[in-house]
Amino acid sequence: MATPTQEQTRTEEFKVEGDRLLAETKRLIKEGNVRRISIKQGEHTVLELPLTIGLAGVLLAPWLAAVGAVAALVTDSSIVVERAEPSRTGKK
Repeated sequence: MATPTQEQTRTEEFKVEGDRLLAETKRLIKEGNVRRISIKQGEHTVLELPLTIGLAGVLLAPWLAAVGAVAALVTDSSIVVERAEPSRTGKK
């Protein structure tokens, strides 16, 4: 019988300039352990990208186009990243 793997998540937030928004989003997607990316302007969430393991590039194209459009419009922005981390239990 297989035991389910529990994942914990942690959240990071960092500021980016509008011209770096698309490049940073692409970099985060390539890391692979990112579950969700939110783009905020001030306190308002402008765009939220839910990501899953194995998301094909074809499916990402519309999301990246949206990020590019947002980057052209926002100046004071931040990226909130939710990462998955495997839980560490004492069982071996």
